[in-house]
Amino acid sequence: MTVRVLIADDQELVRTGLRMILDAQPGIEVVGEARDGAEAVSLARSIRPDVCLFDIRMPVLDGIAATLALAGPGVVDPLPVVVITTFDLDEYVYAALRAGARGFLLKNAGAALLAQAVHAAAEGDALIDPNVTVRLIETFAESRPTPHGGMPAAPAQPVEPLTPREEDVLAAVARGLGNPEVASELHISLSTVKTHLASLMAKIGARNRVEVAIWAYESGRAGATGASGVGIDPHPR
Repeated sequence: MTVRVLIADDQELVRTGLRMILDAQPGIEVVGEARDGAEAVSLARSIRPDVCLFDIRMPVLDGIAATLALAGPGVVDPLPVVVITTFDLDEYVYAALRAGARGFLLKNAGAALLAQAVHAAAEGDALIDPNVTVRLIETFAESRPTPHGGMPAAPAQPVEPLTPREEDVLAAVARGLGNPEVASELHISLSTVKTHLASLMAKIGARNRVEVAIWAYESGRAGATGASGVGIDPHPR
């Protein structure tokens, strides 16, 4: 099944480069391009791509606002959005993830990583680069705005206690591991990982693994040891 992708970036050379890379990947087809966020939202609603690939800094409507419009909490039928940016410390990335993005990449990411991110988003998953995204999630989770300058609001508590194995899966996701890597590290099947992840998401009210990772950092679970003794390094090398 071919994944249909919409690209939005204000630089024509970037759009052209991304189109060439993606069209060369098996199972991916670029079906539209937009020069700004407003055009991207309108085009996405019209052609309903499988995945939207948005730059953060765009005129008229930036990538965060465009993501919120297409994938935000109030959207009935959200579209998968992957954010792509030049800056690995861009302060807008955390806001983009909060707006509903399923992950993000740097513009110097290789073709393989770009294709992985697109396929992951299309399958309802999210690619989190352990060398960049996890660090950003941690940074912005720790420095998120606080009401009236007070203490940060406590993250939502799970509706049911997490099982030891769900804690392990949570820890692995917070490190940026994909499902295959989680399965390998925990010595369980891929289907078992997906089952634990689905249960975990339901308990904490997360819509995707990006929100799972954010919740892990906000709840202080990203820098500890997993319930089954699996070590967690929030800055894997």
